[in-house]
This record gives sequence, C-alpha cells and structure tokens, in this order.
Amino acid sequence: MKAAYINRYGNINDVQLDEQSKPVLTENDVRIKVHAASINPLDLRVLEGEFKAILPVQFPFILGNDFAGTVVEVGANVTQFKVGDEVYAKTDLNGAFAEYTVVHQSSLALKPKNISMELAASLPLVSLTAWQALVEIAKVRAGQKVLIHAGSGGVGSIAIQLAKHLGASVATTTSGKNAQWVKALGADIIIDYKTTDFEQVLKDYDVVLDTQGGKILEKSLNVLKRGGRIISISGPPDRDFAEAIHANWLLKCIIPLLSWSIRNKAKKRGITYSFLFMQPNGQQLSEISKLVEFGKINPIVDKTYTFTEIKDAFQYVNTGRAKGKVVLKIAE
Repeated sequence: MKAAYINRYGNINDVQLDEQSKPVLTENDVRIKVHAASINPLDLRVLEGEFKAILPVQFPFILGNDFAGTVVEVGANVTQFKVGDEVYAKTDLNGAFAEYTVVHQSSLALKPKNISMELAASLPLVSLTAWQALVEIAKVRAGQKVLIHAGSGGVGSIAIQLAKHLGASVATTTSGKNAQWVKALGADIIIDYKTTDFEQVLKDYDVVLDTQGGKILEKSLNVLKRGGRIISISGPPDRDFAEAIHANWLLKCIIPLLSWSIRNKAKKRGITYSFLFMQPNGQQLSEISKLVEFGKINPIVDKTYTFTEIKDAFQYVNTGRAKGKVVLKIAE
C-alpha cells in the first residue's frame, strides 16, 4: 500500500511517500480503506522527534493521527462494525497517512451521515481534544465562562462550538482578521492577540483551554477565579500523563517535575492545572457524530490536498495560518 512515512526523526523533507506493508489485523481490530486524513500540528511534532524521549517509535513509521474511510475487514472478535461501514477515528498510534490503516474497534465510530469523508477526517483529533477537555475534565455547564485560546485553529474552532452547545459564555483569542469568523462559530468575546493583552480584559473565568503553552499558559492563570480550571494541550505534562503512557518508574518520577512550577502557581491561586493527553475513544466520537448530524458542530476545513501533495500540506500547516483543518484526500 502507498503510505507517508519517515525512516528517522527530522523535518518535512524527510517524509517519504512510497510502498509499505499493510498493518497487521488482530482479533479486536478493524481494517479501513482510508479515503481522507487530516494533518495536525501534532504530526509535525512527532515528525521532528519532540516526543522521542517518552514516546519513541519504530522506523519506518507511518505518520497521521486521524482519518475517515470504509471498513474492508474485521477481526474475529469485532461486533460493532461490518464491512462497508463508513467510519472515522483517531488512530491508536499514528498510521493514518496510508491507503489502509488498522484501529481497535473501541477507537472507531460511524462517521456522521451528513458530511463528506474529507470533512469527517478533519474531526477526530480536534473534536476528541475539545470533548475530553470541556466535557470530561472541566465538566463545563450552562452559565460558565470559558476562555479558548487560538479560536481559529483546529482545536479552537471546534471547542468554541462545543462550549456554546454546553451553554457556556465563550471568549477566544485570535487575530483581528479572523474576528468575524470566530464570532460566527459562537464566540461571545474576541480578543485580538496582536493588539490586546487578554489578561487585562478578562477575569473570573471558570475554565481556560490552553493550546499555546509557555507565557500564554502562565498568564491564563490570572483570568481564572478561585476554583477554576486550566487544561493545556501544549503545557508541561503531569502525573496523569505519565500513567497514561505507562511510563517506567524513572519517567513517572521525572515527568511530574516538568509541570511542578505551573501546578504550584495554580494551586496558590486555588486553580487546578491539567495536562490533556488526548486518547482515542469511539464512544465519545459517536456522541460527536450526533452533534454534527444535529448541526451543533460543523467541521472546519481550510484546504484540501491530494496525497501526492503531502509535503505542501505539511508546509501550510507549519505556517500556523490555517483556519480550521488541513485535509489529505487519500482515495476516491
């Protein structure tokens, strides 16, 4: 099968598009013919080896985290899906940039009936991130105030819609040129990060979803009220992350130290800090499918590329200017 893979950590030029063996199917797995996949900033971080110390991979390594396609084979113990089903998922360990991929049945969901494969492929990673942050961890409820950083990005554009569906008042940061666009998604307060310091105009927020890390993460503490919660997908990992990746005893000691400073600052303010390591979850994706079919969440795709244009697609994602997601069309 044709696949996009790397033989070493590096940069976009190290991505190869060539033949690779089909992944092995076990008794609880589903084999899918991939129609479309999406590129996430996470894929660039994997490519560059950012996680190699804690999540090493075996080469050649097929890239890609989420996809939509058609079931072509099921394992002996699979009961939830059948050949011909149109499905989508966050992969169990990359492998979406290929003509075929394999995932555990628990990671898979039927794709929303009212959208194309390309639109469906844009959703799994970002929608699961938003769901696990806002629904599972923060338990956002009607009347709360939520700040979502980078509202025009892949995660932010879906998180705004989900937070509004949950009944929250939503503030977001973005550039001025995207202000009307994120307003249409549901944002109530829009902060132009180029001209305005968000911590000077926002206060007493219940939840912050941080997608930036660094100084933005630390400044976000100042907009939260006591009892508030900050959830980061870009900040330093915590003990829960070490447990989730089944780290060895040494890493279980080291990893929590990385977030000690931000956790300590949050604790002094009566705020809870969480690092979100998003996990594949077919049941949650099924709930997201319902929201898409009811029109509560609309997938946002900026550009679509052919499989052979994958390096161009990576370069565009790397600019950081994408509004929503960038999708690869793998097959018809």
